[in-house]
Amino acid sequence: MTDTTPPQGVTPALKAEILAEALPYIKRFFDRTIVIKYGGNAMTDPHLKDCFARDVVLLKLVGLNPVVVHGGGPQIENLLARVGKKGEFIQGMRVTDAETMEVVEMVLGGQVNKEIVNLINQHGGKAVGLTGKDASFIRAKKLLMQKLDAPEGDVIDVGQVGEITQIDPSLIAFLDQGDFIPVIAPIGVGEDGETYNINADVVAGKLAEILKAEKLVLLTNTPGVLDKAGKLLTGLTPRQIDELVADGTLSGGMLPKIGSALDAARNGVKSVHIIDGRVEHCLLLEILTDHGVGTMIKSK
Repeated sequence: MTDTTPPQGVTPALKAEILAEALPYIKRFFDRTIVIKYGGNAMTDPHLKDCFARDVVLLKLVGLNPVVVHGGGPQIENLLARVGKKGEFIQGMRVTDAETMEVVEMVLGGQVNKEIVNLINQHGGKAVGLTGKDASFIRAKKLLMQKLDAPEGDVIDVGQVGEITQIDPSLIAFLDQGDFIPVIAPIGVGEDGETYNINADVVAGKLAEILKAEKLVLLTNTPGVLDKAGKLLTGLTPRQIDELVADGTLSGGMLPKIGSALDAARNGVKSVHIIDGRVEHCLLLEILTDHGVGTMIKSK
């Protein structure tokens, strides 16, 4: 016999109150697209993985259109170590030679993507795994990164790392019409069929712009954007973020994330949320309740 006793302190009345609180958010975001960048601890902790998959399915079932873009840094590092290679990063971007690219594609387009798809499907969703090479829907070119504090044109070659040139939204729109949940690995294709590793935050941000998403949600391993004293900044404008980058408060791996968030906020995405993926059901808390779990960046 299944135990239906609610957790201590969670009465049926409280459950009903929580569900009622979600109603205005469900109405407001009905049939709107939510792009979710999935990464960090939420991708490695078994319980958090399960929570994430359930959250995505619930969002779909109540009428939102979630689109998942995932990373896979720890999994890539594990496989690189097994083949005797050490990962290298410059300004938050992974240096990707040809051998590393093979590993990246194997992990992102195979192992990680299929695991997320399977988890969502186990919870009653209809997830479909994609990379940007499918129908060539993410076109890219080689990224040449500008050196920090260097003259214009002084660039760094980080290998097969891509910069998005075009995203064709028709494949995602087609899947959405069939009530499928797209799960996208951040791999793009060049004009001559070259494969490019693209930062997952960048793909999520650009996809949110192209799809005219209501929200872009970025899962992290921090409570959100923190000031120099480590205090959570719950609401920010693009101007305030520029100041945090200029004074060095934001640096390293947070730079691509913040850059994508800013671009999305400035290009039509109504709000961007950088949230703590270590919190159970963080997606539902951020999207369907009054109690957020991170930093929200408004477009204005």
